[in-house]
Amino acid sequence: MNPNELTIECRINGQLRQKANTKDMIFNCATLVSYISQHMTLKPGDIIFTGTPDGVILGYPEGEQNWLKSGDEMVVSIESIGELKNSLQ
Repeated sequence: MNPNELTIECRINGQLRQKANTKDMIFNCATLVSYISQHMTLKPGDIIFTGTPDGVILGYPEGEQNWLKSGDEMVVSIESIGELKNSLQ
């Protein structure tokens, strides 16, 4: 698995909202880990947040902005790694 060529997707209630690839990140994974490691100790299970790809709700025309609401299911997946599901309360 090449961490610099993985598809990332976000689905809300099964609808694809965001899709990108790690190859399009400004800094590749090794650069991020190296930089962060200079300032703190990374341990197994740590998560590095890097921002978000195209598809955030504010990028939609105002009439098409479908905001998250109670009961929505959000699934974020990264190819070859897995997915994280959250239901909004």
